[in-house]
Amino acid sequence: MSDRAPQPVERRLPTEESRQLVALVRDIVSKEIAPRAAEEEEAGRFPRELFTLLSESGLLGLPYGSDHGGGDQPYEVYLQVLEELAAARLTVGLGVSVHSLACHALAGYGTDEQRAAHLTEMLSGGLLGAYCLSEPASGSDAASLRTKAVRDGDDWVITGTKAWITHGGIADFYTVLARTGVEGPRGITAFLVPGDAEGLNAALPEKKMGMKGSPTAQLNFDGVRVGDDRCIGEEGQGFAIALSALDSGRLGIAACAIGVAQAALDEAVAYATDRRQFGRPIADFQGLRFMLADMATQIEAGRALYLEAARLRDAGEPFSRQAAMAKLFCTDAAMRVTTDAVQVLGGYGYTQDFPVERLMREAKVLQIVEGTNQIQRMVIARHLAGPETR
Repeated sequence: MSDRAPQPVERRLPTEESRQLVALVRDIVSKEIAPRAAEEEEAGRFPRELFTLLSESGLLGLPYGSDHGGGDQPYEVYLQVLEELAAARLTVGLGVSVHSLACHALAGYGTDEQRAAHLTEMLSGGLLGAYCLSEPASGSDAASLRTKAVRDGDDWVITGTKAWITHGGIADFYTVLARTGVEGPRGITAFLVPGDAEGLNAALPEKKMGMKGSPTAQLNFDGVRVGDDRCIGEEGQGFAIALSALDSGRLGIAACAIGVAQAALDEAVAYATDRRQFGRPIADFQGLRFMLADMATQIEAGRALYLEAARLRDAGEPFSRQAAMAKLFCTDAAMRVTTDAVQVLGGYGYTQDFPVERLMREAKVLQIVEGTNQIQRMVIARHLAGPETR
């Protein structure tokens, strides 16, 4: 591995506080995350102690209000923090994004009493969250989910199976979407379920291509009982809440993708400037120089796209189309950039002695999670041409 240290990304941050925040994140990355990332990913170890540290450092609730323990940071800043974390280890960056997604329903749609009871601990109390929308038979077609919640007096009883749950089996709380009424999107309601609820059981984690340190598992809800005070929003409002959360979550995935791509570019540049063939660094050869230039351009374009979407969100303007575009472009770019990074390193890129093979495997999942890139194209097209005719 090269001794050449990558230069930090030059960021235009809005305040001195946000600049200090990014400096804190970089310090945590250099001391606590990056040194152990490769070893722990290979071992499939989830770094729960790192998430405790991130919570103690105020980094698990950045885009939420300080009145409940959040960081009061705009999405423009929060996403750049995610990018820094994901560049060091995607398990951490994506984990923070998923935790933020799991807090969205309560923060945005809960009552004052619900937020007072739960939100502070979720944002800054060392808890870890997960988001339960997908099921074995309903991934992209989320509106057809089958998990049911049936009212029983002052309680709800939840029965069904959720699939592809990041932090499944280790989360302290789950935001769960379940059917409480008619078929389709109008019969879905959101619930906040404790991780230790009776009747809630996790299957063995999936054996994945990448992100081996982040557990992904099915969850079985076998008559899980929660009080009516854990029903979030109005009955039947759950699908709208889920879509609102996914718009924001897709920006998190976009930022993570650019972080992964940036890490791959840094490795490729370092290797190309050190590796010598035919008596000179391979970075002198035009074919390879053009590859590096294209990789850097895709990263800059992706970063600009997700930041523009974030600024729309921060201004209270519609951003769903831009979020889909950012998720689509940034994750496709990450796949291309990491693949090219492996090519730059040649045979070494295909070994575990260098991180680019891990980055390439991790980039793939980002084209799939929180709406496949085919779904993003459908979302974008609907904004342009209206709904499909049937």
